[in-house]
Amino acid sequence: MPHIWGVRTTWRTVGDGEFFCPGCGGDRSYLRRIGRHRFALLGIPLLPRGTTETVVECAACRTCFRTDVLGHPTTTRFSAMLRDAVHTVALAVLAVLAAGNEGIDGSGTALTIELHEVLDPLAPHLAPAGSEDILLQGARIALAGGPYTPSERQTLAAVGRALLLSHEDTERLLAIAARTPS
Repeated sequence: MPHIWGVRTTWRTVGDGEFFCPGCGGDRSYLRRIGRHRFALLGIPLLPRGTTETVVECAACRTCFRTDVLGHPTTTRFSAMLRDAVHTVALAVLAVLAAGNEGIDGSGTALTIELHEVLDPLAPHLAPAGSEDILLQGARIALAGGPYTPSERQTLAAVGRALLLSHEDTERLLAIAARTPS
């Protein structure tokens, strides 16, 4: 027997795009949807009874998520962010190596800003081992020219801070890299 009365939710799509679906575990299309509760009589929605919070619905698995799920990068975007991070760290260390004992003068601030521009959006999405690996790669490049110079240490410390590593962890990783044969 059909329900004579009740509350029904009607949905309206207000946007779409691509996101990483935690339900499917991959990059998927999504619909951003807003729901409106309505009092229904004989299955027909009649009187408004309020709205729901906006949700993100996966087009593949139809699971609904809170909109904060859109703050996580897609796998494609994450791969690009990771590639840019590794390149930026390598170039920063190489710039310091090329400058040698003369230091990098006023460009040190620009270098730190660029490191933060590239690493800050990535750092919250990295596992600790991923952050450590990026720093270790930079440390190995710095060690190619011999022991760390003060400028190289400053640059690698800036990398550690941008990757949300503690000062102690950064120093520990630099010491590990210095002890490890290349």
